[in-house]
Amino acid sequence: MCFKHGMQNWTMRRVDFLKCSEWNNVSGHDGVKRQLSVSSDSKLLDEDIREETKVILRPRKPPRPKSEVLLNQQGSDNRRTKRYSAFGGDSPFGKSEAYIKLEQLGEGSYATVYKGFSNLQNQVVALKEIRLQEEEGAPFTAIREASLLKELKHANIVTLHDIVHTRETLTFVFEYVNTDLSQYVERYFGGLDPRNVRLFLFQLLRGLAYCHKRLVLHRDVKPQNLLISEIGELKLADFGLARAKSVPSHTYSHEVVTLWYRPPDVLLGSTEYSTSLDMWGVGCIFVEMITGTAIFPGVRDTYDQLDKIFKVLGTPTEEDWQGCTRLPGYKPNKLGNYKPRRLGLCWPRLHDVSFGEAMATALLQLDPTKRLGAEEAMQHKYFEELPRKLLELPDDASIFTVEGVHLYPEEYSGIK
Repeated sequence: MCFKHGMQNWTMRRVDFLKCSEWNNVSGHDGVKRQLSVSSDSKLLDEDIREETKVILRPRKPPRPKSEVLLNQQGSDNRRTKRYSAFGGDSPFGKSEAYIKLEQLGEGSYATVYKGFSNLQNQVVALKEIRLQEEEGAPFTAIREASLLKELKHANIVTLHDIVHTRETLTFVFEYVNTDLSQYVERYFGGLDPRNVRLFLFQLLRGLAYCHKRLVLHRDVKPQNLLISEIGELKLADFGLARAKSVPSHTYSHEVVTLWYRPPDVLLGSTEYSTSLDMWGVGCIFVEMITGTAIFPGVRDTYDQLDKIFKVLGTPTEEDWQGCTRLPGYKPNKLGNYKPRRLGLCWPRLHDVSFGEAMATALLQLDPTKRLGAEEAMQHKYFEELPRKLLELPDDASIFTVEGVHLYPEEYSGIK
């Protein structure tokens, strides 16, 4: 009996040892090192948007995510080639062989964008290839962008078709749009045709209104992130800095938005902001489309940027912007003392457009609480020449489906 019990105890200890060894071997495998699998489980993206895009890291102990179990059931060769669709199931989507790279379009700090071709849809696509770090997995900005775009379906927001996840890369497959607003404006000297400015601005507001209704802040509204199709459709792109905003508001990083389009409250260090953050950028872009040049091109630092803004809009005081002097960046010795000027005097081209100065003034307010919202801006008198039917369109319908709405030849300005 003692021998039997001794054998049982030895057997149980050996089973426990083997289980422990098995887990240690798995957790030490290259494919398991705290890597966040986007494409293997679509539920991750669904939960992510509802949880304000918090990073969901894999647990260090069992139970393991389903994706790892599936991968370990395959042979080592299959594990390197098998792909799972981010949109659910073992479908034709999610496979790298479904797409062909044609040419490189641009390169950033963590991603490269290619023009590509989809064998599945027989159409040109844009491939945003993100390089994965073995120890860190997918960059958080990529997870955030994927989770948000999976939920945002609108004619004025770039469409995410597919996600391909390999051990080395995470590739987003977007609809291909041939240019962006920055490149479009650079083609012409002195600004765009005012009728096209009106169409572009309306579409930008339409896309942002959709986002803001869903408590999503883009946080990087600039011409380079506004894609322009051949027929004039404008689409918001690059949601890497976007954020699902909770109510009541939390504090956020003030290191958002490219310097030229960053609002004064954020430049002064405010971390409590809302949809007004995006609307300042809209005002800057509106005037830039009309004039043809960036209106606040800071070159050195945030105080140089603030100086350019305050030379036009005046240095704020507690009388016209309550609480501004309590912001961490408000340092009188670094801020010039300027009086506000009428925007039409600074940029005379605003007078060439009916209600142009009024629209610019409503958007470019120093006090974020006074800035016009996207939904309200779409009702502004500046748009009274557009068909009222544009306000009633379904989210997925382009404004160019409405009779009489079309892009005009840029005859107003000469090509550079």
